[in-house]
Amino acid sequence: MSADRGLPRGVTTVGAGGPMTVHFDGACQPPGSAGVAGWGFVIEGPGFRYEDCGLATRPYSPHSTNNVAEYVGAIRALEHLRSMNFSGVVVVEGDSELVIKQMNGEYEVRAEHLKAYHEWLGTLARSFSSVEFRWVPREENTVADALSKRAIEQAWADAKHHRSVSVPPGTGSTPSRDRLR
Repeated sequence: MSADRGLPRGVTTVGAGGPMTVHFDGACQPPGSAGVAGWGFVIEGPGFRYEDCGLATRPYSPHSTNNVAEYVGAIRALEHLRSMNFSGVVVVEGDSELVIKQMNGEYEVRAEHLKAYHEWLGTLARSFSSVEFRWVPREENTVADALSKRAIEQAWADAKHHRSVSVPPGTGSTPSRDRLR
């Protein structure tokens, strides 16, 4: 009797028969710091594919950087796998030399604001039977890259739709709830 017999049609158990591969990336616009930082990831394994993206930090915060976004992409991917009760072998691939080399102990984490991200990613990695961090060229990370940029584009689109409410002079600094209805 198959372990999948009780699952709805089209649902498979995560990672049955092999490792899960994570591709992660991050981006920040404008480049540098204090912009809008987005992350993206793709998880693939035998009979399984999942992708997601989002904002790494509050837009224009001092920690809205490409490096933070890349860490958050890897973190969100491992958090997702853990939320699915997967604890097997994971291969984490990204084009961020900094994140990969810091996670492999080749680079020291000098930036104070990255230390918490590095520590949390390490903690998550230890919750799996094995995690290998591999650097890949940008050309092999195009889907995760596109997802990180999609998160930024979506944030810009959302901001255009949520313009501030104009308040007529002399009526106070904020409109009352009744006037907004």
